[in-house]
Amino acid sequence: MRTMDDDDFYQSLPVLLRFEELADAASYAPLPSGWVLALADIVGSTQAIALGRYKSVNMAGAGVISAVLNALGTQDYPFVFGGDGAMIAFPGSRTDDVAVALSAVRDWAASELELTMRVALVPIEAVRTNGFDVAIARFGPSQHISYAMFDGGGTSWAEGEMKAGRYHVPEGQASAPDLTGLSCRWSPIPARNGEIVSIIVKPASPQAAPAFQALAAALISVMSEQSRDGHPVPEDGPQVGLMGGGMALETSAAAPTAGARLSKRLVYLLQVGIVYISHRLNLSIGRFDARRYTREIAENSDFRKFDDGLKMTVDVDEPHRQRLEALLEQAERDGICHYGLHRQNSALMTCLVLNPMSHDHMHFIDGASGGYAYAASSLAEKHSGGANRFSMPA
Repeated sequence: MRTMDDDDFYQSLPVLLRFEELADAASYAPLPSGWVLALADIVGSTQAIALGRYKSVNMAGAGVISAVLNALGTQDYPFVFGGDGAMIAFPGSRTDDVAVALSAVRDWAASELELTMRVALVPIEAVRTNGFDVAIARFGPSQHISYAMFDGGGTSWAEGEMKAGRYHVPEGQASAPDLTGLSCRWSPIPARNGEIVSIIVKPASPQAAPAFQALAAALISVMSEQSRDGHPVPEDGPQVGLMGGGMALETSAAAPTAGARLSKRLVYLLQVGIVYISHRLNLSIGRFDARRYTREIAENSDFRKFDDGLKMTVDVDEPHRQRLEALLEQAERDGICHYGLHRQNSALMTCLVLNPMSHDHMHFIDGASGGYAYAASSLAEKHSGGANRFSMPA
């Protein structure tokens, strides 16, 4: 593993362009001393999903990333979106700022989305004292952005600590989080190959790490046989259209008062109309090219990632899904991994777009009917007696 210990740690990491390289632990560098993990998740997310509220659950998870990155003033810190939650790593010198942002987004989730959110701040020293680590790699799905990948067991351990009520962020003075850029205006994206499948695969033990790397490589290889590695977003981007529920969620994030929300909704409708018309007619409006923008959405999406294991939300036909499941079932029997899987008809996208004129907009992909939350719940139910390092409680 590479070692670095300054606050420019993440920006200094090389950007890997081949996703299969991320299965190798040697691609990761440990977080510097003094860094902190900010974590959040939704309590009872599976119940909320069962009531048809998964768009709200995804919005809350992405809202954590938006609030914390806006508080830090940059997107150049490692984070991961987990569907019903998120995690961001940052230098400990910014802990007070991040604590305020976490408290604010927790209050927003309760008041605007009627969701209960847990939030925690876990120092990297606590992770290492308990025998785990957090190591980071950068993956560039396109020339415009990169996403962080995580290894070392530390994020899973920290999540378990948060869910046990430790490292809790106390209630702060009520304030509105800065959710600038948070967007959820795209409709669900239907499967084209067969089904949208959300998969979470975790190593069963530290001793299984080499075999787990081989398993991850095999799973990635199977998906490489599908068009665009099973990417659920069409190559030319999602269908342009109006999503009413997304509009309500986005305006609640953007404006704290009813009057301000009305104006935000009008802006929302105008923006969607401009994108729709310019996309249909292949027009550019100033520097904005709608077809280029929607193509970049597909390129900039995080449909697969490493987070103490492999997570994928992929569009897969039945023969390839059966091959994936056969590999997973055999590896689980062999003591190499634990896994959870959820099948659905469409994918869901939540976005972080600080400036639609720039190319670094980010798009978080999950299954539209439970996705990672149900996959995590399935994993936890099968292996609830396992150690924190190797399970992801729902």
